[in-house]
Amino acid sequence: MALTGIGTKTGNLSARKAKDKLFAAVCFLAAVFSVVLLIVLVGKLVMDGAARLRPDFITRMPSALFADRAGIWPAFVGSLAVMILTILLTVPIGVMAAIYLEEFQVKKNRVTEFIQVNIANLSGVPSIVYGMLGLFLFVTLMALGKTLIAGALTMGLLILPLVILVSQESLKAVPRHYREASLALGATRWQTIVKSVMPSALPGILTGVILAAGRAIGETAPLIVVGAVTSMTFAPDSLSSKYMVMPLLIFDWIQKPQLEFRPAAAAAILVLLTMLLILNSAAIIIRARTQKKI
Repeated sequence: MALTGIGTKTGNLSARKAKDKLFAAVCFLAAVFSVVLLIVLVGKLVMDGAARLRPDFITRMPSALFADRAGIWPAFVGSLAVMILTILLTVPIGVMAAIYLEEFQVKKNRVTEFIQVNIANLSGVPSIVYGMLGLFLFVTLMALGKTLIAGALTMGLLILPLVILVSQESLKAVPRHYREASLALGATRWQTIVKSVMPSALPGILTGVILAAGRAIGETAPLIVVGAVTSMTFAPDSLSSKYMVMPLLIFDWIQKPQLEFRPAAAAAILVLLTMLLILNSAAIIIRARTQKKI
């Protein structure tokens, strides 16, 4: 009987190990598939658009008739301006909201639970809905018109829930004894947050902010609703200027009947991917350096 029990346990252990290896293999194949898909996509874009990737491609103005003369300068400047304004307008509000929910409302009540649930729900709302909200709130109600600042404010609404949630998770990751030790030494709640909590949470917050910036630079639907144009021959130079963004320019080129615009669209996609890669690399570098200082 004892030998039978040992044999059964050995068989169960072998079966569990086999399932574990199978699960690891499936996960590995999923990872490989994702990487291969990305390589194929980027490879196709490089084959189609590498010939157009010259410095003058970025500095030229778009052309609706001549694909070989078309550039992306207004869209390039517009995308950068929308992203920077969105971050400047959104990050302070998002971080302060996260601090209030995590540090000043330790005992949850119905109000904070209502706010928390709605923030989580807002993070899953389709981006076109934010475009409709921005059209009503900023373009019509506040009479900002279809301008750069209206587009940036609309994108701010889009990424605000993401910034709040990421900041909250970063604050939650800070050990509770950091706060307790600071308060025990006589520091106020605000001093504890600034001197003890925020330095530890900063790497995660910065990473989330940069990833949110990456989402802002790649979105199109809300900006179409609030007035981003598909073609213009000047770069935006003020908050009240008309503007265009790179995803919208790429979409316009893809829709044109002239096949000569396809390489230009592929080159513009490569520029946009490079911008996103730089943002993601900056998030990794900032996170690593900040963690070393801590």
